[in-house]
Amino acid sequence: MYLRGAVDAPRVELRFHATTLYNSIYRFDDDMLVNAHVYGAPAAHSPVLHLRRLPGGRLFDHYQASFERVWEQASADNAPGMLAQGERR
Repeated sequence: MYLRGAVDAPRVELRFHATTLYNSIYRFDDDMLVNAHVYGAPAAHSPVLHLRRLPGGRLFDHYQASFERVWEQASADNAPGMLAQGERR
């Protein structure tokens, strides 16, 4: 699975959740990629927004708040086991 190398990477934390997602959010400091989920289309065929935190801007913070709500209820327990389970599917 493409996340396997991240499990033991320094300063990287993986968590798993059971929420229904409407987009995938990947955050890197003050940059964020938001991959919109389009019903019936794979992620690679769906739009990606590249957001950057700017003074006075609100869109980055709006998506960051959504990310935080999911992150708070997600679990870091057994990340290697969850990845292995996904590989068996």
